[in-house]
Amino acid sequence: MIEYVNQLGSGAPRIGPPPAGTAVSVWALDTTADTLGGYRVQDADAVLDAGEREKAARLVLPGHRHRYLASHLGLRVLLGARLGLDPREVALVREDCPCCGGPHGRPAVAGGGIHFSLSHSGDLAYLALAAVPVGVDVEENPGADAVADVLDSLHPAETAELTALAPPLRPGALARVWCRKEACLKAAGTGLALGLAEPYVGSSPTPAPVAGWIVTDLPAPEGYAAALAVADQYEQGQGRGDRA
Repeated sequence: MIEYVNQLGSGAPRIGPPPAGTAVSVWALDTTADTLGGYRVQDADAVLDAGEREKAARLVLPGHRHRYLASHLGLRVLLGARLGLDPREVALVREDCPCCGGPHGRPAVAGGGIHFSLSHSGDLAYLALAAVPVGVDVEENPGADAVADVLDSLHPAETAELTALAPPLRPGALARVWCRKEACLKAAGTGLALGLAEPYVGSSPTPAPVAGWIVTDLPAPEGYAAALAVADQYEQGQGRGDRA
């Protein structure tokens, strides 16, 4: 499904063939960079749409604003390169929420053509492009207080797994759980509306199977975890019994 994570730097990205089936193109970028994909981050307002500019303006701390601008600029550069459009011409919309039907579901490209997902944490952003629904998440390892706050909100089996670990190992394990879970919820378009208990993804080095989705961990720098969820076409379209 994925062999490596591409790096988006200051130059224009070298886009390969469009992903097909469950293949996914994953990119990482440094959200503190001054230039991404040939565009200066300080000039990102000229590339982003009104909604993105409004969200950026609400971020009070300059560092947070820069990270937001960098991640969304990178997204538009990659989508534009894939769709053969100027990044300014990429029109983004929200799908209907699968929980309530409101207009706050998965972000999508108007008119379709490609599925994408964006996540940023700390100084990193991960972006995923695919032909089917996809979710990506990257998380900086949490502190001990965050582990304690979230622990009882997870699936009971995940809570038990993390509690059984020595305290120094819990932040990295929780980051794995959170990334896998968040990737699935973003791919499905539900977000955290239904809580953190489901789906069960497990805290071991290999993700637990999740019905309808192919979940995998991604390479990430020290102190981070990252994961990807992509729609399992067999389960979602034909059913598990139709596999060859």
